[in-house]
Amino acid sequence: MNETDSPEESYNNAARRLIDLANRLAEDGDAVDTGDVADGLLAGAVHFWLYSRQPCGDVRCEECSPFSDAESRLAMLHELVDELARDSEYFHASTDTTVGHA
Repeated sequence: MNETDSPEESYNNAARRLIDLANRLAEDGDAVDTGDVADGLLAGAVHFWLYSRQPCGDVRCEECSPFSDAESRLAMLHELVDELARDSEYFHASTDTTVGHA
């Protein structure tokens, strides 16, 4: 990613690179299960997201106020994960137990 990327380009670039990395890890034969790869990538992504949302330390900082404490950061993260999951083309599967079968 370079400094001239827009926020949307940076976001899409990061997502695309992470998916490429996941596919490489899953295909290299070292992974026991793609779920293990996914869990590891998610753990790293959550760790980095929390790192990127550390407040600056100024209790009056308006930019930091939405994530000024751990519970606020966790609430933001839950909301974001819920939104991203529901927007994913993989959220619903034809094999879900809630899918009607004729």
